[in-house]
Amino acid sequence: MIYLLGGSGYVGQAYQALFKRRGVAFRNLRRAEVDYSAAGTLRDALLRDRPEFLINAAGYTGKPNVDACELHKAECLLGNAVLPGIIAQACGEAGVPWGHVSSGCIYSGDGPGGNGFAENDTPNFTFRSNHCSFYSGSKGLGEEVLAGHPGLFVWRLRIPFDGVDNPRNYLTKLMRYQRLLEATNSISELDEFVEATLACWTKRVPFGTYNVTNPGKVTTREVVDLIRRSGVCVKEFSFFSSEAEFMSVAAKTPRSNCVMDSSKLAAVGIQLTPVHEAVARDLKSWRKAA
Repeated sequence: MIYLLGGSGYVGQAYQALFKRRGVAFRNLRRAEVDYSAAGTLRDALLRDRPEFLINAAGYTGKPNVDACELHKAECLLGNAVLPGIIAQACGEAGVPWGHVSSGCIYSGDGPGGNGFAENDTPNFTFRSNHCSFYSGSKGLGEEVLAGHPGLFVWRLRIPFDGVDNPRNYLTKLMRYQRLLEATNSISELDEFVEATLACWTKRVPFGTYNVTNPGKVTTREVVDLIRRSGVCVKEFSFFSSEAEFMSVAAKTPRSNCVMDSSKLAAVGIQLTPVHEAVARDLKSWRKAA
């Protein structure tokens, strides 16, 4: 049996759907039932139920976007930096291995040599560096808190998308925004992300940090072109003239735009679909949320 924390969120719901498809026994641990923000309470639940693994998909992302984190700093820190440490303590005391959904937003740029940031590259979009969003800073602190803990996977998710219309879906966001910022990014197909992270456990790959993004990189304009060609949305998309204009008109905090190297994940036998192919496939099967 697997413990799931944060099962009601966008990523957590994808985990629940995966477990049900696969017939994996799991418990969606709700804070109303067990306050897993208290290390002792979570430890006692782990010792009682003896799950073989725990997945933490809980965290604070801000709605409708990361700008909200600038207004709710305490909640953001608690969800993204403090909670991972509490879970690490509880799992360590109970002897339960676990996986933590982190984020690639702790980076900015194309990475060394333009080939993407690898797992061991020092984050450059955190409180330790200049000019990050509060959300990115809190996720960076979360990884610092977890550094050195045994029996742990840290999975870096990056701009999730899938084939279902949803306010949290990157493709939906692009279709609904009035104007877009042209940027180059690595992104993560959500169903493939949860499949890959579960495979880390079922295949017993080495514990550690993994960039779980679809291979390659994609620009905003390339995604928009795929959206228009799919027929899902054929409106004329408009773009800001520069990041400076975007920041002056539409955003309260800087955005992370980055390319990530997912070759470490591929090297352990877990391969995601190339990014352009994954986007086109999801648009081909696009559907409204049930």
